[in-house]
Amino acid sequence: MIKFSPSVLASDYMRMGEDIARLERAGADWLHLDIMDGLFVPNISFGPALVKAVGAHSALPLDVHLMIVDPDRYVDAFAAAGAGYLTVHYEACQNPAGTLQRIRAAGMKAGVSLKPGTGPDVLAPLLPLCDLVLVMTVEPGFGGQKLIPHTLDKTARVREMLDAAHSPALLEVDGGITAGNAMDAVRAGARVLVMGTALFGSDRPQELMRQLREEATGL
Repeated sequence: MIKFSPSVLASDYMRMGEDIARLERAGADWLHLDIMDGLFVPNISFGPALVKAVGAHSALPLDVHLMIVDPDRYVDAFAAAGAGYLTVHYEACQNPAGTLQRIRAAGMKAGVSLKPGTGPDVLAPLLPLCDLVLVMTVEPGFGGQKLIPHTLDKTARVREMLDAAHSPALLEVDGGITAGNAMDAVRAGARVLVMGTALFGSDRPQELMRQLREEATGL
């Protein structure tokens, strides 16, 4: 069964609460919150305070994706804010294994993310520490980009690695996921789909998620 994690970055900020409630009613599984510092990626989004505010008004698990330098500094802050999953970038960590251990010790599920140019083999020693692996299917930093085709090949390779290691970690994809390519990502092995504009911009998100779930079941 696939999961949907709508990216709050694509919501109408003036009506964020209403947008989130609409997708929660439509059947979203998680909420994806992109944290950007303007250094690791060339954009600035929001921080722990927004995560806490969202958690106070939604029962959905909070899927928090840190696109920041030195993420260890903020592990405790996001734990206190209510993050359920906390994903850090391999490229941003001085000691990725240590960071993942710290996330788990803080009571959260630990995730690691790879940018499009980072090969999947770096994950091998980290898989025992991962509850989630996030393959970026666009360059991180901005919503509304088109999926980079070769990242689906990498997704398939990560799926092979997880299966070979008998890892229960969930495989998530993020970036340019639409109704037209979501099944390509599922065929490659993804089980959690981060969708921004495709869901927040849809007039019928419940129907879209239902249709994609049915298609995924038939694969």
